Amino acid sequence: MTDARTSPEERHGPIAGLGTLPAACLVVTAINALYMLLVAIGNITDFDTNFAFVQHVLSMDTTNFGGAPGEGLDTDVAWRAIDQGGVHTITYVLLIAWETISAIVLLIATVRWIAAIRSGNHDEARRLSTVGFLMIVILFMGGFITIGGEWFQMWRSTAWNGLDPAFRNSVLALFGLVLVHLPSRDWNGR
Repeated sequence: MTDARTSPEERHGPIAGLGTLPAACLVVTAINALYMLLVAIGNITDFDTNFAFVQHVLSMDTTNFGGAPGEGLDTDVAWRAIDQGGVHTITYVLLIAWETISAIVLLIATVRWIAAIRSGNHDEARRLSTVGFLMIVILFMGGFITIGGEWFQMWRSTAWNGLDPAFRNSVLALFGLVLVHLPSRDWNGR
């Protein structure tokens, strides 16, 4: 008779943990961590490329309201545009900091998942993964889709529209979030 509190490794050897929900959570967390780390490094080392994106979205200067480029902003929403370069820089630096912190949280969660697969105690790994995935959702769904897409009308720009990548990133983080909260007997031997 097997004790339900033992880890899969204790019951079936070290390879048994690879086919479990915690192992899937480890992989999804690690991939999201690596992705966010690469995004942050890219934005730090190639600052100007995505800084231009932030500038154009906030200033709404490529948002085509009249149906043709250069026809100007719709006066009903033109007041939303932010033209101050200092605000653009602060916004971009805050985005990079958020990306970096979410990458660090998910990297720590990845290490905790590795330890959890061995020990059977998944609580800390699940909590850290939840925080990291929520940070990604806040960034891409809250920041890019909601604020950039709707408030600053990014969806109307043919040149600086980041809604598709933001949606993909949101879905991948939401998938990870759901994964770490699925009920399973693998969680702490329950």
